[in-house]
Amino acid sequence: MLATQIHGTPTDAPPLLIAHGLFGSARNWGVIAKRLSDSRQVIAVDMRNHGDSPWASGHRYADLAADLAEVIAVHGGRADVLGHSMGGKAAMVLALTRPALVNRLVVADIAPVAYGHSQNHLIAAMRGLDLAALTHRGQADTALVAQISDPGVRAFLLQSLDLKARPPVWRLNLDVLEAEMDRITGWPEEIAGRFDGPALFLSGATSDYVRPEHRDRIKALFPTARFARIPGAGHWLHAEKPREFEAAVRAFLDAQMTGPSRPA
Repeated sequence: MLATQIHGTPTDAPPLLIAHGLFGSARNWGVIAKRLSDSRQVIAVDMRNHGDSPWASGHRYADLAADLAEVIAVHGGRADVLGHSMGGKAAMVLALTRPALVNRLVVADIAPVAYGHSQNHLIAAMRGLDLAALTHRGQADTALVAQISDPGVRAFLLQSLDLKARPPVWRLNLDVLEAEMDRITGWPEEIAGRFDGPALFLSGATSDYVRPEHRDRIKALFPTARFARIPGAGHWLHAEKPREFEAAVRAFLDAQMTGPSRPA
């Protein structure tokens, strides 16, 4: 079972399940999850091979979707699902293969297509860090500058560094994530199905992850899909523009609650 962070208590609204992206964790979503929990229970997970969740030998999207289905089963059997990047692909596969479990779907800055941007250079940078010599996060940040120039990316990765362990350790299964990188950046074409429920594809306006040419593919798999962009946000839109992201998600979930319901 995936490790979870639960915010709020059950209400008449379905719980909201949040699936983070590559190298992330539930803690990245803590502020947004807590704010959204004012009207529903919010369950943020650590995906397999991340955070406090079990490590596994594979990282296929069918397995990631099955992990999410297991969490939903424990929390009532049906949920609204929000996924970012890798978590967005897992959420899409869940909706396509187990649509009865998904009430509404929010996909943050990712499309059901294969991408060519391997992130193994970040794994190489993390592996190259001399963990035994680290005593504080600032020291780790300085050591990563030569390999990772973007301070935001460094800060994001360092959230998965456990400095309380002796020696410090990455709370990421780097070996498996590296080996499965092509699957993570890809899309499982063997997945069949269609999700007819409400779906929002929410993107950062400065990101190129969800392009106009992807819309036909999205609409074929998610016929009711709506599209929205957050001005001034890139791929990590929830971190760059958290209030705007929260408002867009809340508006979609609240509008769907008051609109016509979809049969289970």
